[in-house]
Amino acid sequence: MAVDAPPISVPVDIHAHGANAVKDIVFGSVAGIVGKVIEYPFDTVKVRLQSQPAETHLRYHGPLDCFRQSYQIEGLQGFYRGISAPLLGAAYRIAQNVLHASLYPSTTSLPLPALVACGAASGAFTSLALTPIELIKCQMQIPLQSSTSLAPRPLHLITSVYRHYGLLGFWHGQLGTLIRETGGSAAWFGAYEGVSLVFRTFSESVRGDTQKGHLPVYQQMLAGAAAGMSYNFIFFPADTIKSRMQTESVGRVMGGRRTFAAVGRALWQQQGIRGLYQGCGITVARSAPSSAFIFAVYEALRKYAG
Repeated sequence: MAVDAPPISVPVDIHAHGANAVKDIVFGSVAGIVGKVIEYPFDTVKVRLQSQPAETHLRYHGPLDCFRQSYQIEGLQGFYRGISAPLLGAAYRIAQNVLHASLYPSTTSLPLPALVACGAASGAFTSLALTPIELIKCQMQIPLQSSTSLAPRPLHLITSVYRHYGLLGFWHGQLGTLIRETGGSAAWFGAYEGVSLVFRTFSESVRGDTQKGHLPVYQQMLAGAAAGMSYNFIFFPADTIKSRMQTESVGRVMGGRRTFAAVGRALWQQQGIRGLYQGCGITVARSAPSSAFIFAVYEALRKYAG
């Protein structure tokens, strides 16, 4: 799960202010990619906690233990295995932002329910592109058994999935991604715009400020932090089930894929609600500073470039 770049306001006169729109897109995308690089080790720990076999004794006793064991066996580079796939996803979102800015320039502010609905629709569409990327990412994030074990290569995983299950094999776990992206994106936009509305209302009532421009940076950071936490927490069980499905070996996938409902039911019977939220604490905890950092980088780039 990844944190999106800051929302981009495209000027009404797209021809006169096209350069500013492009700058917003580029700066927001760069900030999002930088945030991905910083938060990726935490994502690796999250996936490893989520995908622990429920039938045996748990390998990790928590996030810190997972960090310790992973570092001892794989070193720092082990936390970044598979990062190329999410960066491809970030590149896709850049293209999506450019297309939106070019074809659908914003002329009026949408009401909050409409923004939430737009976020959900965007998440549903994005899930189709993200599922194959996350399948390879999760396969590469599986922990090595020893320091002498060889890490899987992306091309090998891609050819293996295609050879054993065909093109549809890359969409294993699609329902989990769909639920996470649809609900999570709606929660992200709802939280961000809701917190922003509170700040604007406060400014109008206390200081008489009726300007509808950009919020101060610290308020944008707080709104982004709330948005990131909402995105990660509300639909976390769907992400857990997806991670467990996507970390199954290709041989097991060949022998008969378990459905989203079957994996969820088995996890509930074996570990209960706790199993569905393995890794949630560290994910939500890092989402707040990560989201705030993205906004800080975005604003710094805007000021530096004028």
